[in-house]
Amino acid sequence: MLELEDFSVAYADGFEAVHSVSLRVETGQIAVILGPSGCGKSSLLRGVAGLETSGGRVRVSAANGHVRDVTRVPTHKRGVGMVFQDGQLFPNLTVGQNIAYGDRHVNVDRYLELIDLAGFADRRVQTLSGGQAQRVALARSLAARPDVLLLDEPLSALDEDLRMDLARIVRRILADTSTTALYVTHNRDEAGVVGDRVLHMDAGRFVD
Repeated sequence: MLELEDFSVAYADGFEAVHSVSLRVETGQIAVILGPSGCGKSSLLRGVAGLETSGGRVRVSAANGHVRDVTRVPTHKRGVGMVFQDGQLFPNLTVGQNIAYGDRHVNVDRYLELIDLAGFADRRVQTLSGGQAQRVALARSLAARPDVLLLDEPLSALDEDLRMDLARIVRRILADTSTTALYVTHNRDEAGVVGDRVLHMDAGRFVD
């Protein structure tokens, strides 16, 4: 579960990108935030992850139902994973090493099967297509077993046909793993494919 209460995100120059929003994403639910560039949706994710200064409250719950207030907890202790637009894979590591980066005991083959890339463990990340690289980035985040997964426009760099194919794959992976996820996109079709629910954002607020 992810719960935001009167949540805001502001930058050092005083600009407030997110204005006192409240949101609850139930355990295992995939919520999508849809909105144009500059509306505050990526800033919201970065605030939830602890990468930007935020106000209000952030609460997350683990699979056992224990709820934690992580508002002032450092990023690496929040139990929140993040998939960025460019994947941010480590180019000096193999696919398998990327997936196991946070836990060297993780069952890499299981995650490769989950993302339909069985047998890719020893591949160099430079040899992957854009869609394959994003699937590996997703597997790496899931392998860390986060309580909540944040996905910041993970398919925006792909062409339209590949984007929609991969959106269906991402939806399946998140659903199969019962992952609580908050997913950001500016593409309406992608939002409809991935999300259990879709919230619209404009000028730092949720709108009807």
